[in-house]
Amino acid sequence: MRKSARAERCVSVAQSVPDNDAMSVSKPPSKKPAPRGTGTAAKPSGSRSASSTSSRGPSGSAGGTAGGSRRQGATTGPAGSGHGASRSQAQSQPSRPAVPQRPASAPAHAARAPLSPPRSPAPPEPWSDEDLDELQSLLDEVAAHAEPLDVSMLDGFLVGVLLQPRPVALSAWWPWVLDSEEGHAPEGVDAQALLQLVHRRYGELRQAIHDRQWFDPWVFELDEEASPSDTVLPWVAGFALATDVFPGLMGLDEGQLTEPLAQLYMHLDPEDLEDADALLDEIESLEPPEELEEAVESLVRASLLLADVSLPQAAPRPAHRPGARGAGPRRGGPPHGRRG
Repeated sequence: MRKSARAERCVSVAQSVPDNDAMSVSKPPSKKPAPRGTGTAAKPSGSRSASSTSSRGPSGSAGGTAGGSRRQGATTGPAGSGHGASRSQAQSQPSRPAVPQRPASAPAHAARAPLSPPRSPAPPEPWSDEDLDELQSLLDEVAAHAEPLDVSMLDGFLVGVLLQPRPVALSAWWPWVLDSEEGHAPEGVDAQALLQLVHRRYGELRQAIHDRQWFDPWVFELDEEASPSDTVLPWVAGFALATDVFPGLMGLDEGQLTEPLAQLYMHLDPEDLEDADALLDEIESLEPPEELEEAVESLVRASLLLADVSLPQAAPRPAHRPGARGAGPRRGGPPHGRRG
């Protein structure tokens, strides 16, 4: 399977960005406005980017909280039961036949331990500098045999995979992480450690998209002369690759996709957008971001708006009042007394 010319040009341009050693981590976004749509992009207050300052690696991780809560469990042992009477006391009592006693029936709840409230899932563990360095090192090892995605493109690619209306199997999207040109996993490469790290990020992004929560895209800050669009281009190129390889998202209602897609594809060369007149018109109506923070916010906002289209969530059912069965308007009015 070969991707379209648009994806090839996006990948080639995105891979021409400077090496990660020359990049610094972008400043984590501050307060984020909620996107329009049914979903809510609510970034938890007081959250901190997972990777604060690193000379190599992306900024932020899904979840936004610094570490998870430690689980605490009470250690309970059997209560010590007192023994019977002493031997001397037993011998002083006259011997008499034992009379079997009818066992008392204990209440059903007495045999069960009290139930503890269910624990909420711990927030995802933040990415340390060592984790990000290991991820980049493992990608570099694959680069000796194929053309893997870089860290920023990988992040956008995973979001594009997760926004498909139907789940994409790991066996379908994983080869494209290792080989962005042909989607063929190179032979003789042990990528198990790489897969564990990539799947960790995959799970974080999946949870954030499902909950319509803010996440920090892995975006590198380039030199001072680079524009915000140039800086987020690798992330958008990875997203575009996923939508070209897996076209389910792009086959949905064009009217609902145009606005959020324009917020992403405005960073691409217009020549890469083939047969997309409505999309180009929408892009021309947008002002390019002047600050990198604004460009990064648009990535998340557009992703969550697309999630409302491809992964709609059912509205909660109204709660019924207990004992209200059969309640409803009466036929006729209240009685006015007997007729004479």
